[in-house]
Amino acid sequence: MLPSPTTTPSVFRVQLSSTRRGARLARLLVEQQLEDWGLPRTAPVTRAVVAITAELAANAATHGRTPGRDFEVRLSLTAAHARVEVSDTRPDRLPPSPPDVPLPPDTATTGRGLFLVNAFATRWGCERRTACVKTVWAEVDR
Repeated sequence: MLPSPTTTPSVFRVQLSSTRRGARLARLLVEQQLEDWGLPRTAPVTRAVVAITAELAANAATHGRTPGRDFEVRLSLTAAHARVEVSDTRPDRLPPSPPDVPLPPDTATTGRGLFLVNAFATRWGCERRTACVKTVWAEVDR
């Protein structure tokens, strides 16, 4: 059942290893959770949130990785929007603020993740949660 404007948001949270496998699992779990909440895999909001999750989780596993520490994915759904948050243990490595995300050179094989997040998200940003944790979040309007 989809949340109505007067209900509290549906929330899903998972902690995963800061590895490629953890990042892939984040994408798959978010896609499945959205489907469990009644959003088809082919819905534009689902496709956008899954793509954003893939990029943010990959960044957490690659750039936000601290050996032995996990990253967390939090997904919430309201009648207005879907929000995904990815928290890691590298608050010293903040991404550029939107919309100041540079596009890498055509010859680069990496570096397009936040550019894609910027394209898919209605809003996104980054905040330090504690001295040891940062969260990159993105919202997609429904």
